Amino acid sequence: MKTLNLILGYLFILFSFIPFIRHDYWIFRVFEYPRFQKLLISLSLLFVFIILFNDDTLSDYTFIGLSAINNLYLFYLICPFTLIGRKQIQSNPKRKESHISILIFNVLQDNTDYSITRQIHKLNPDVLCFVETNQRWTAKLKAETKKAYPYEILSPLENTYGMIFFSKFPLEDAQVHFIVKNDIPSISVKVVLTDGKKIQLYCVHPEPPVPQENPRSTARDKELLIIGKWAKEQKLPVIVMGDLNDVAWSYTTELFCKVSELLDPRKGRGFFNTFNAKSHLLRFPLDHIFCSKEFLVNQIKRLPYAGSDHFPMYIDLALKPECSQMNEPEKANAAEKEMAKEKMSKEVIS
Repeated sequence: MKTLNLILGYLFILFSFIPFIRHDYWIFRVFEYPRFQKLLISLSLLFVFIILFNDDTLSDYTFIGLSAINNLYLFYLICPFTLIGRKQIQSNPKRKESHISILIFNVLQDNTDYSITRQIHKLNPDVLCFVETNQRWTAKLKAETKKAYPYEILSPLENTYGMIFFSKFPLEDAQVHFIVKNDIPSISVKVVLTDGKKIQLYCVHPEPPVPQENPRSTARDKELLIIGKWAKEQKLPVIVMGDLNDVAWSYTTELFCKVSELLDPRKGRGFFNTFNAKSHLLRFPLDHIFCSKEFLVNQIKRLPYAGSDHFPMYIDLALKPECSQMNEPEKANAAEKEMAKEKMSKEVIS
Protein backbone atom coordinates (compact mmCIF):
# COMPACT_ATOMS: atom_id res chain seq x y z
CA MET A 1 0.00 0.00 0.00
CA LYS A 2 2.87 2.37 0.77
CA THR A 3 4.37 1.72 -2.65
CA LEU A 4 1.03 2.40 -4.33
CA ASN A 5 0.67 5.64 -2.37
CA LEU A 6 4.14 6.75 -3.46
CA ILE A 7 3.52 5.87 -7.12
CA LEU A 8 0.25 7.76 -7.19
CA GLY A 9 1.76 10.70 -5.32
CA TYR A 10 4.66 11.05 -7.74
CA LEU A 11 2.29 10.66 -10.70
CA PHE A 12 0.21 13.60 -9.51
CA ILE A 13 3.35 15.65 -9.02
CA LEU A 14 4.24 14.82 -12.63
CA PHE A 15 0.72 15.70 -13.82
CA SER A 16 1.08 19.13 -12.23
CA PHE A 17 4.28 19.96 -14.08
CA ILE A 18 3.49 18.52 -17.54
CA PRO A 19 1.72 21.79 -18.55
CA PHE A 20 5.08 23.58 -18.18
CA ILE A 21 5.94 21.92 -21.49
CA ARG A 22 4.55 24.58 -23.83
CA HIS A 23 3.63 22.16 -26.59
CA ASP A 24 0.34 22.35 -28.50
CA TYR A 25 -0.27 18.61 -28.49
CA TRP A 26 -3.35 17.69 -26.45
CA ILE A 27 -1.57 15.43 -23.95
CA PHE A 28 0.35 18.46 -22.62
CA ARG A 29 -2.70 20.74 -22.54
CA VAL A 30 -5.26 18.38 -20.99
CA PHE A 31 -3.45 18.35 -17.64
CA GLU A 32 -4.18 22.08 -17.24
CA TYR A 33 -7.87 21.37 -16.73
CA PRO A 34 -8.25 19.41 -13.45
CA ARG A 35 -6.09 21.50 -11.12
CA PHE A 36 -8.64 21.58 -8.32
CA GLN A 37 -9.14 17.81 -8.61
CA LYS A 38 -5.37 17.28 -8.64
CA LEU A 39 -5.09 19.36 -5.49
CA LEU A 40 -7.74 17.34 -3.64
CA ILE A 41 -6.23 13.99 -4.63
CA SER A 42 -2.65 15.08 -4.01
CA LEU A 43 -3.56 16.44 -0.55
CA SER A 44 -5.36 13.20 0.31
CA LEU A 45 -2.36 11.10 -0.74
CA LEU A 46 -0.03 13.29 1.32
CA PHE A 47 -2.16 13.07 4.47
CA VAL A 48 -2.56 9.29 4.14
CA PHE A 49 1.18 8.90 3.66
CA ILE A 50 2.06 11.04 6.71
CA ILE A 51 -0.44 9.26 8.96
CA LEU A 52 0.10 5.66 7.83
CA PHE A 53 3.37 5.22 5.99
CA ASN A 54 5.98 7.76 7.12
CA ASP A 55 9.03 5.86 8.45
CA ASP A 56 11.19 8.95 9.03
CA THR A 57 13.54 8.04 6.18
CA LEU A 58 15.16 10.44 3.72
CA SER A 59 13.10 9.06 0.83
CA ASP A 60 9.90 9.53 2.82
CA TYR A 61 10.74 13.12 3.69
CA THR A 62 11.68 13.76 0.05
CA PHE A 63 8.23 12.62 -1.05
CA ILE A 64 6.54 14.68 1.68
CA GLY A 65 8.51 17.77 0.70
CA LEU A 66 7.85 17.44 -3.02
CA SER A 67 4.17 16.69 -2.43
CA ALA A 68 3.85 19.70 -0.13
CA ILE A 69 5.45 21.96 -2.77
CA ASN A 70 3.09 20.55 -5.41
CA ASN A 71 0.05 21.21 -3.24
CA LEU A 72 1.14 24.77 -2.52
CA TYR A 73 1.69 25.36 -6.22
CA LEU A 74 -1.75 24.00 -7.15
CA PHE A 75 -3.40 26.08 -4.43
CA TYR A 76 -1.56 29.17 -5.69
CA LEU A 77 -2.98 28.57 -9.19
CA ILE A 78 -6.61 28.18 -8.16
CA CYS A 79 -6.66 30.61 -5.21
CA PRO A 80 -7.57 33.65 -7.37
CA PHE A 81 -10.81 31.84 -8.31
CA THR A 82 -11.88 31.29 -4.72
CA LEU A 83 -13.67 33.62 -2.33
CA ILE A 84 -10.38 34.45 -0.64
CA GLY A 85 -8.90 35.74 -3.89
CA ARG A 86 -8.88 39.42 -4.82
CA LYS A 87 -11.75 40.53 -7.05
CA GLN A 88 -10.34 41.54 -10.42
CA ILE A 89 -13.59 43.35 -11.23
CA GLN A 90 -15.23 45.19 -8.38
CA SER A 91 -18.87 44.76 -7.40
CA ASN A 92 -21.37 47.51 -8.09
CA PRO A 93 -23.11 48.73 -4.92
CA LYS A 94 -25.66 50.75 -6.91
CA ARG A 95 -27.50 49.18 -9.82
CA LYS A 96 -29.05 52.26 -11.40
CA GLU A 97 -26.34 52.82 -14.00
CA SER A 98 -26.24 51.74 -17.62
CA HIS A 99 -25.90 47.98 -17.65
CA ILE A 100 -26.06 44.87 -19.80
CA SER A 101 -27.14 41.38 -18.76
CA ILE A 102 -25.94 38.35 -20.71
CA LEU A 103 -26.82 34.66 -20.87
CA ILE A 104 -24.46 32.26 -22.65
CA PHE A 105 -25.11 28.57 -23.19
CA ASN A 106 -23.58 25.65 -25.05
CA VAL A 107 -26.85 23.87 -25.82
CA LEU A 108 -25.28 20.52 -26.86
CA GLN A 109 -26.42 20.01 -30.43
CA ASP A 110 -28.18 16.67 -29.80
CA ASN A 111 -29.95 17.96 -26.68
CA THR A 112 -33.76 17.99 -26.94
CA ASP A 113 -34.38 19.58 -23.54
CA TYR A 114 -35.51 23.15 -24.19
CA SER A 115 -35.86 24.19 -20.55
CA ILE A 116 -33.34 26.97 -21.17
CA THR A 117 -36.25 28.95 -22.61
CA ARG A 118 -37.89 29.01 -19.17
CA GLN A 119 -34.69 30.40 -17.69
CA ILE A 120 -34.59 33.08 -20.39
CA HIS A 121 -38.16 34.17 -19.59
CA LYS A 122 -37.40 34.18 -15.87
CA LEU A 123 -34.14 36.17 -16.00
CA ASN A 124 -35.00 38.32 -19.01
CA PRO A 125 -31.37 39.01 -20.04
CA ASP A 126 -30.53 41.71 -22.56
CA VAL A 127 -28.31 39.52 -24.73
CA LEU A 128 -28.29 35.78 -25.49
CA CYS A 129 -25.45 33.80 -27.03
CA PHE A 130 -25.84 30.11 -27.89
CA VAL A 131 -23.28 27.72 -29.36
CA GLU A 132 -23.60 24.21 -30.84
CA THR A 133 -26.79 25.47 -32.46
CA ASN A 134 -28.02 23.71 -35.59
CA GLN A 135 -31.15 24.50 -37.61
CA ARG A 136 -33.43 22.71 -35.11
CA TRP A 137 -32.11 24.69 -32.15
CA THR A 138 -32.14 27.93 -34.13
CA ALA A 139 -35.79 27.50 -35.10
CA LYS A 140 -36.81 26.69 -31.53
CA LEU A 141 -34.92 29.58 -29.94
CA LYS A 142 -36.09 32.06 -32.60
CA ALA A 143 -39.70 31.09 -31.95
CA GLU A 144 -39.27 31.56 -28.19
CA THR A 145 -37.40 34.88 -28.34
CA LYS A 146 -38.65 36.75 -31.42
CA LYS A 147 -40.95 39.10 -29.48
CA ALA A 148 -38.48 40.16 -26.79
CA TYR A 149 -35.30 39.95 -28.89
CA PRO A 150 -35.86 41.60 -32.28
CA TYR A 151 -32.16 41.75 -33.21
CA GLU A 152 -30.31 38.59 -34.18
CA ILE A 153 -27.18 37.15 -35.78
CA LEU A 154 -27.53 33.59 -37.00
CA SER A 155 -24.87 31.11 -38.06
CA PRO A 156 -26.44 27.68 -37.51
CA LEU A 157 -24.33 24.67 -38.46
CA GLU A 158 -24.69 20.90 -38.16
CA ASN A 159 -21.06 20.33 -37.07
CA THR A 160 -21.49 21.31 -33.36
CA TYR A 161 -19.99 24.76 -34.04
CA GLY A 162 -23.13 26.67 -34.93
CA MET A 163 -23.57 30.03 -33.16
CA ILE A 164 -26.57 32.32 -32.77
CA PHE A 165 -27.00 35.64 -31.00
CA PHE A 166 -30.12 37.55 -29.88
CA SER A 167 -30.37 41.05 -28.45
CA LYS A 168 -32.99 43.42 -27.09
CA PHE A 169 -30.70 46.29 -28.04
CA PRO A 170 -29.99 47.54 -31.58
CA LEU A 171 -26.86 46.15 -33.23
CA GLU A 172 -24.20 47.74 -35.40
CA ASP A 173 -21.35 46.32 -37.50
CA ALA A 174 -22.53 42.73 -36.99
CA GLN A 175 -20.15 40.24 -38.58
CA VAL A 176 -19.69 36.49 -38.60
CA HIS A 177 -16.00 35.62 -38.85
CA PHE A 178 -14.25 32.37 -39.71
CA ILE A 179 -10.92 33.22 -38.15
CA VAL A 180 -8.98 29.97 -38.34
CA LYS A 181 -11.29 27.49 -40.10
CA ASN A 182 -14.09 27.96 -42.60
CA ASP A 183 -16.56 25.90 -40.55
CA ILE A 184 -16.00 27.45 -37.11
CA PRO A 185 -17.70 30.86 -36.74
CA SER A 186 -17.27 33.66 -34.27
CA ILE A 187 -19.30 36.84 -33.97
CA SER A 188 -18.34 40.48 -33.52
CA VAL A 189 -20.98 43.15 -33.01
CA LYS A 190 -21.57 46.52 -31.38
CA VAL A 191 -24.55 46.71 -29.03
CA VAL A 192 -26.26 50.08 -28.55
CA LEU A 193 -27.67 50.43 -25.03
CA THR A 194 -30.84 52.36 -24.24
CA ASP A 195 -28.83 55.46 -23.23
CA GLY A 196 -26.91 55.41 -26.52
CA LYS A 197 -23.68 53.97 -25.13
CA LYS A 198 -22.05 51.28 -27.25
CA ILE A 199 -20.30 48.05 -26.27
CA GLN A 200 -18.21 45.83 -28.51
CA LEU A 201 -19.07 42.14 -28.09
CA TYR A 202 -17.21 39.06 -29.35
CA CYS A 203 -18.70 35.56 -29.21
CA VAL A 204 -16.34 32.61 -29.63
CA HIS A 205 -16.35 28.82 -29.60
CA PRO A 206 -12.97 27.44 -30.75
CA GLU A 207 -12.05 23.78 -31.14
CA PRO A 208 -10.97 21.93 -27.98
CA PRO A 209 -7.56 20.19 -27.95
CA VAL A 210 -8.89 16.63 -27.67
CA PRO A 211 -8.17 13.66 -29.96
CA GLN A 212 -11.71 13.36 -31.37
CA GLU A 213 -11.79 17.07 -32.33
CA ASN A 214 -8.26 18.37 -32.86
CA PRO A 215 -5.19 16.78 -31.25
CA ARG A 216 -3.47 20.16 -31.01
CA SER A 217 -4.45 23.43 -29.33
CA THR A 218 -2.99 25.50 -32.19
CA ALA A 219 -6.36 26.51 -33.69
CA ARG A 220 -7.95 27.30 -30.32
CA ASP A 221 -4.98 29.34 -29.12
CA LYS A 222 -4.72 31.26 -32.38
CA GLU A 223 -8.42 32.17 -32.46
CA LEU A 224 -8.45 33.31 -28.81
CA LEU A 225 -5.35 35.45 -29.20
CA ILE A 226 -6.58 37.07 -32.41
CA ILE A 227 -9.83 37.97 -30.62
CA GLY A 228 -7.70 39.24 -27.74
CA LYS A 229 -5.72 41.45 -30.13
CA TRP A 230 -8.95 42.84 -31.60
CA ALA A 231 -10.27 43.54 -28.10
CA LYS A 232 -7.10 45.42 -27.14
CA GLU A 233 -7.35 47.60 -30.25
CA GLN A 234 -10.97 48.56 -29.51
CA LYS A 235 -11.77 52.04 -28.21
CA LEU A 236 -15.20 50.94 -26.95
CA PRO A 237 -15.83 48.90 -23.78
CA VAL A 238 -15.40 45.22 -24.69
CA ILE A 239 -16.96 41.91 -23.64
CA VAL A 240 -15.72 38.52 -24.90
CA MET A 241 -17.99 35.56 -24.22
CA GLY A 242 -18.53 31.93 -25.11
CA ASP A 243 -17.34 28.37 -24.65
CA LEU A 244 -13.58 28.86 -24.97
CA ASN A 245 -12.80 25.16 -24.47
CA ASP A 246 -10.12 26.22 -22.02
CA VAL A 247 -10.02 26.59 -18.26
CA ALA A 248 -9.71 29.96 -16.58
CA TRP A 249 -6.25 29.21 -15.13
CA SER A 250 -4.51 27.81 -18.22
CA TYR A 251 -1.49 29.63 -19.57
CA THR A 252 -3.34 30.25 -22.87
CA THR A 253 -6.28 31.94 -21.13
CA GLU A 254 -3.88 33.94 -18.96
CA LEU A 255 -2.02 35.00 -22.09
CA PHE A 256 -5.32 35.93 -23.76
CA CYS A 257 -6.25 38.12 -20.76
CA LYS A 258 -2.87 39.86 -20.80
CA VAL A 259 -2.89 40.44 -24.56
CA SER A 260 -6.48 41.74 -24.52
CA GLU A 261 -6.16 43.46 -21.13
CA LEU A 262 -9.58 42.08 -20.26
CA LEU A 263 -10.70 41.10 -16.78
CA ASP A 264 -12.23 37.92 -15.37
CA PRO A 265 -15.30 38.52 -13.16
CA ARG A 266 -14.91 35.06 -11.57
CA LYS A 267 -11.70 36.03 -9.80
CA GLY A 268 -12.49 36.45 -6.13
CA ARG A 269 -15.99 35.04 -6.62
CA GLY A 270 -15.66 31.32 -7.42
CA PHE A 271 -14.95 28.72 -10.09
CA PHE A 272 -18.40 28.70 -11.75
CA ASN A 273 -17.61 25.30 -13.27
CA THR A 274 -19.83 24.80 -16.32
CA PHE A 275 -18.53 21.57 -17.89
CA ASN A 276 -19.18 18.65 -17.51
CA ALA A 277 -22.70 19.25 -16.18
CA LYS A 278 -23.27 15.49 -16.17
CA SER A 279 -20.29 14.75 -13.90
CA HIS A 280 -19.93 15.90 -10.30
CA LEU A 281 -16.20 15.12 -10.15
CA LEU A 282 -14.82 16.34 -13.49
CA ARG A 283 -16.16 19.88 -13.81
CA PHE A 284 -14.19 22.82 -15.14
CA PRO A 285 -14.84 26.51 -15.92
CA LEU A 286 -14.97 26.38 -19.75
CA ASP A 287 -17.68 29.00 -20.43
CA HIS A 288 -16.32 32.49 -20.00
CA ILE A 289 -17.33 36.14 -19.97
CA PHE A 290 -14.38 38.57 -19.96
CA CYS A 291 -14.77 42.33 -20.00
CA SER A 292 -12.74 45.51 -20.09
CA LYS A 293 -12.07 47.70 -17.06
CA GLU A 294 -15.06 50.02 -17.64
CA PHE A 295 -17.42 47.47 -16.08
CA LEU A 296 -18.49 46.54 -12.55
CA VAL A 297 -20.30 43.34 -11.60
CA ASN A 298 -23.94 43.54 -10.57
CA GLN A 299 -24.46 39.77 -10.52
CA ILE A 300 -22.85 36.60 -11.82
CA LYS A 301 -24.14 33.05 -11.47
CA ARG A 302 -24.17 29.62 -13.00
CA LEU A 303 -27.69 28.65 -13.99
CA PRO A 304 -29.50 25.34 -13.40
CA TYR A 305 -29.02 22.27 -15.56
CA ALA A 306 -30.77 22.48 -18.93
CA GLY A 307 -30.11 19.13 -20.60
CA SER A 308 -26.67 19.96 -22.00
CA ASP A 309 -23.22 18.84 -20.90
CA HIS A 310 -22.67 22.54 -20.09
CA PHE A 311 -24.45 24.70 -17.54
CA PRO A 312 -25.65 28.12 -18.77
CA MET A 313 -23.92 31.22 -17.38
CA TYR A 314 -25.50 34.57 -16.55
CA ILE A 315 -23.88 37.91 -15.77
CA ASP A 316 -25.16 41.45 -15.24
CA LEU A 317 -22.50 44.13 -15.77
CA ALA A 318 -22.74 47.84 -15.00
CA LEU A 319 -21.03 50.12 -17.49
CA LYS A 320 -19.23 52.79 -15.46
CA PRO A 321 -16.24 54.19 -17.38
CA GLU A 322 -15.56 56.68 -14.58
CA CYS A 323 -14.81 53.74 -12.25
CA SER A 324 -12.27 52.09 -14.56
CA GLN A 325 -9.45 52.91 -12.15
CA MET A 326 -11.02 50.44 -9.69
CA ASN A 327 -10.11 47.55 -11.99
CA GLU A 328 -6.52 46.89 -12.97
CA PRO A 329 -5.91 44.50 -15.86
CA GLU A 330 -2.72 42.49 -16.19
CA LYS A 331 -0.54 43.39 -19.15
CA ALA A 332 1.69 41.21 -21.30
CA ASN A 333 5.43 41.63 -20.98
CA ALA A 334 7.79 41.51 -23.96
CA ALA A 335 8.23 37.72 -23.81
CA GLU A 336 4.47 37.15 -23.58
CA LYS A 337 3.81 39.51 -26.49
CA GLU A 338 6.33 37.56 -28.56
CA MET A 339 4.73 34.25 -27.58
CA ALA A 340 1.29 35.56 -28.55
CA LYS A 341 2.63 36.84 -31.87
CA GLU A 342 4.17 33.44 -32.59
CA LYS A 343 0.92 31.59 -31.76
CA MET A 344 -1.15 33.94 -33.94
CA SER A 345 1.18 33.35 -36.90
CA LYS A 346 1.12 29.55 -36.67
CA GLU A 347 -0.40 27.64 -39.57
CA VAL A 348 -3.51 25.69 -38.64
CA ILE A 349 -3.76 22.27 -40.25
CA SER A 350 -7.34 21.16 -40.91
